[in-house]
Amino acid sequence: MLDELRMQVCRANVEMVRRGLAAATWGNVSGIDRASGTVAIKPSGVSVDILRPCDIVLLDMDGKVVEGQMKPSTDTPTHIELYRAWPEIGGVVHTHSPFGTMFAQAMRPIPCLGTTHADYFRGEIPVTRELTAAEVAGKYEKNTGLAIIGRFARLSPADMRGVLAARHAPFAWGRDAADALQNAEMLELVARLAAGGVTAAPKHLVEKHYTRKHGKTAYYGQGRSS
Repeated sequence: MLDELRMQVCRANVEMVRRGLAAATWGNVSGIDRASGTVAIKPSGVSVDILRPCDIVLLDMDGKVVEGQMKPSTDTPTHIELYRAWPEIGGVVHTHSPFGTMFAQAMRPIPCLGTTHADYFRGEIPVTRELTAAEVAGKYEKNTGLAIIGRFARLSPADMRGVLAARHAPFAWGRDAADALQNAEMLELVARLAAGGVTAAPKHLVEKHYTRKHGKTAYYGQGRSS
């Protein structure tokens, strides 16, 4: 099971770069095996050109390395906070995709301008608050995760599968690493479409397009309910 998790996470990290969602050694993808509480994540600063499944680092939910010869991603504490807060997610992706990062660095939510956006995200994609100087100087990555969770106090991570970390870059999540990567790719797409800055779509249209594809009343596709 953990070998398969490593393979999935390695593949998703390679795909993240191939799809233009990160450059150089930026960005990282993780996955979790809920049965054992094991998180698998990309090692810090390693190019996907040489990344192998055996390089993927395994950690427990306290961030302690249980298997792997390399240091895990510096963003590991952010991923772990999200896994702790949201037991329904199985994968997390942190990109530095150009348009998503542009919105994040400008501290602007990505507005829902039409049905393409509403097919994947139930309304505008939110941005977190800025971290304080003390939070940045302290446990920066952990505090980034806590800021994301705080921003979702009145939002559902099942309906809004992405966020913009203020002054930083996007995070997305999903059922597993592959699903999280798809959500990250869709976040970048709608950010690119929103760069023109026209008016937001009416709520009734957003709701129709979201609920026909997600949840109990979904009727899009071949029988999948969410």
